Amino acid sequence: KVWLDTGCGTGTFVERALEHFPDTRFILADPSVDMLAEAKKKLSGRERVKFLEPISTQDLSKEDIGSFDVITAIQSHHYLSNDDRIKATKVCYDLLNESGVYVTFENIRPLTEIGTKIGKRNWKSFQLSHGRDLETVENHLKRFDTVFFPLTVDQHISILKGAGFKEVELLWYSYLQAGVYCIK
Repeated sequence: KVWLDTGCGTGTFVERALEHFPDTRFILADPSVDMLAEAKKKLSGRERVKFLEPISTQDLSKEDIGSFDVITAIQSHHYLSNDDRIKATKVCYDLLNESGVYVTFENIRPLTEIGTKIGKRNWKSFQLSHGRDLETVENHLKRFDTVFFPLTVDQHISILKGAGFKEVELLWYSYLQAGVYCIK
């Protein structure tokens, strides 16, 4: 019935979800004023969409915004320090109704240095094959461990279990990204 998308960015994910979940209300949160402005422009006039003031996941509280059946955090928590990521994950757990579902997709760290090199090479190839110019791709790859801070899949799962989720399952894994779903 109620779905929180935290780290909503430009709102593209919710724009697509609206089509598939016609009875669901969506609450969007993001710490960036600019991202929220883009999302508001993209989703203006949608009655089932509400925006929170700029806020990071780890600063959300049930007392202020209520609880949810679904929470998504897509490509957002990898920007956080490890302590803030743990806190944000626990906040998501606490905001969920019993048997609620949490879905997160993040940039991840391969298990070895060679795996990281191969992953970066494949990510570079993918971006170039989809029309990005070399300078943009190189700048994007430099963000690894400087702007975003990837964890291994096992580290993600450990944080999710530590937050209290009773079910934690790998949903998708490809090169330097992975998705996990959890049930409270």
